[in-house]
Amino acid sequence: MGILNFLKGQLLEIIEWNDDSRDTLSFRFPDDDKEIKRGAQLIVRESQIAQFVYLGEFGDTFGPGKHELATDNIPILTTLKSWKYGFESPFKADIYFLNTRIFTGNKWGTSNPVMMRDNDFGIVRARAFGTFDFRILEPKLFLKEVAGTDHQFRLDEFMDTMRSRVVSVFSEALASANIPVLDAAQRYSELGESLLPLINPVMGSKYGLEMTSFVVENVSLPPEVEQAIDKRSSMSAIGNLNDYVKFQMAQGMEKGGSTGGVATEMAIGMAMAQQLIQQQGGALSAQPAPGGVAQSQSPAFDLLCPADAAKLLGVSEADVLASLASGELKGKKIGSTYRITRAALEEFLKS
Repeated sequence: MGILNFLKGQLLEIIEWNDDSRDTLSFRFPDDDKEIKRGAQLIVRESQIAQFVYLGEFGDTFGPGKHELATDNIPILTTLKSWKYGFESPFKADIYFLNTRIFTGNKWGTSNPVMMRDNDFGIVRARAFGTFDFRILEPKLFLKEVAGTDHQFRLDEFMDTMRSRVVSVFSEALASANIPVLDAAQRYSELGESLLPLINPVMGSKYGLEMTSFVVENVSLPPEVEQAIDKRSSMSAIGNLNDYVKFQMAQGMEKGGSTGGVATEMAIGMAMAQQLIQQQGGALSAQPAPGGVAQSQSPAFDLLCPADAAKLLGVSEADVLASLASGELKGKKIGSTYRITRAALEEFLKS
């Protein structure tokens, strides 16, 4: 009788994990060097998965429910142990319980700038941070690549590594998505949703995880890029620059002022430049070339840099660059600067 009690104490009859920590990702069941008896009860609760590991090889996987460990429902272990007549004698194996619930509100952020290629601004350095929700999708892959043989793998010890992995995947997804800088800096919710389908396949195939939510809370850009974005927004808000100038001139006249401020000076500069272009254009085209076609005698005037165009218009060079960026003023980018043709300048003044 004493021997039977001793043997009974050395066999596992009920295997279960009651998790009240709320931050445990995986838990290795403590067998206390006991063996699993035939017919033992395995209890897996909701939001749990039980994974058997025998001598370093993955065995059977069990979802939520009450399972009786017999030959029929542990076919992989039966094969690994080469049981000729099935599960008859007690055996030892590692049992891992994994928490499959969604872990919410996890923070991520870029420690170094992410390089983005933008059609408008070229290569831009961006920093970003936000939150993400995730859950374990593939228990075997997660145990192999993330948790390992840890007795109790918790969220806090995982997050430092997880953040770097999320940022790495985020950077790759952002680079491949070709999202404009303007969208990245202004449309955070849509950015996170658009990146999620690019992030999940990588997280699933590498770590056995699924991102259920990926939120971008902020994208910060270098000051010069933010200034360019502000300038473009201002140009878009103004709309037609020519109509805006006329409106400002009319406002100035209603107030009885001799000029309408900066807008009036800009308008006067534009008018003078237009007159100068017309006069010089007529003079330059007055003498026909030997072939009978009028030729310009001043090629330098035909191709202006932004600074020269600004002088002719009576505005700042920054205003000219903003007009070029918005597309109101047509120009060609040669090297690192723009060149503006006389025809483009005339077309801009007529608009």
